[in-house]
Amino acid sequence: MLYQAIRPLLFRIPAEPAHKLTLAALKTVPMGTRAQPEPKLAQRVAGLVFPNPVGMAPGFDKNAEVADELFDLGFGFVEIGTVTPRPQEGNPKPRLFRLVEDRAVINRMGFNNDGAEKVAARLRKRAGKPGILGANIGANKDSADRVADYAQMTRIMAPLASYLTVNISSPNTPGLRALQDEGALGELLDAVIEARGGQPTPVFLKLAPDLARSDVDAICRIALDKRLDALIVSNTTITRPPLQSRHAGETGGLSGEPLKALALERLRDFRKASGGQIPLIGVGGIASADDAWDRIRAGASLVQIYSAMVYEGPGLARRIVKGLAERVRAEGLTSIAEAVGSE
Repeated sequence: MLYQAIRPLLFRIPAEPAHKLTLAALKTVPMGTRAQPEPKLAQRVAGLVFPNPVGMAPGFDKNAEVADELFDLGFGFVEIGTVTPRPQEGNPKPRLFRLVEDRAVINRMGFNNDGAEKVAARLRKRAGKPGILGANIGANKDSADRVADYAQMTRIMAPLASYLTVNISSPNTPGLRALQDEGALGELLDAVIEARGGQPTPVFLKLAPDLARSDVDAICRIALDKRLDALIVSNTTITRPPLQSRHAGETGGLSGEPLKALALERLRDFRKASGGQIPLIGVGGIASADDAWDRIRAGASLVQIYSAMVYEGPGLARRIVKGLAERVRAEGLTSIAEAVGSE
């Protein structure tokens, strides 16, 4: 209720400064305490026990500044990043746009972040604190060897994070999505797995929704062959369904409500192609417990949200968790795991 009252004022501020203001508010204003675990919502993925299946997607807390504050909002896990070896400014501003009429966001941020050294220092300071915290890793835009960048990030972050996400699906770093091609992907994952060494840190792979069915099949073959721990489906889209906002023509990745149908379709494709042999994490256009339930029934063990919080406010995670718990009870299930892939 409070967020809905202040949202018009917040929306008068351009999107990126408003985001920085939100981070500052999280650091200074108490947002509650961690919700009590819902036993029926706990999920075991990649050897990790998630207290509930609702996570904060990367992009919100790029530099690991407010991870603990996000846990206090009710998230079952938080993914920071994307982090690159060296700090980088990202693309020219403005580069983040609210499409209010479409309940959507377009961004072309370009992996702006403080760099591995500073982010790793923040993660070391919170070592030993509770909460499943994933690190989303990427390559610098001007890197001469992007595979080497991912290997370097793996060596740095594997000891500090609950899991690593290899992000090769952002549309805002030129040429990055080419790493999803079959040959390049195999080489990249070999380098990441080797760089992980003896660390048991699970490795997830984040994928674009703009893939052909043949790409989906090839990625699943490689993921199973390399024994990846999960696939995250999906990142933002470069496609443009009909949009109403004046920002509809901006370049970058589209997220929010218009991505929902495509992300759900792609999740179903990965479930079918993998035969349910690898855990899936559903992302894209999730704004309610019903949306999250649809992803879970389509094959997602976990879900992540971000853009919907722009429109629904900081209480969204708790509302989705509460709604999922009610749905599990209404369906007479002993665990939400029974609903995964049940459609």
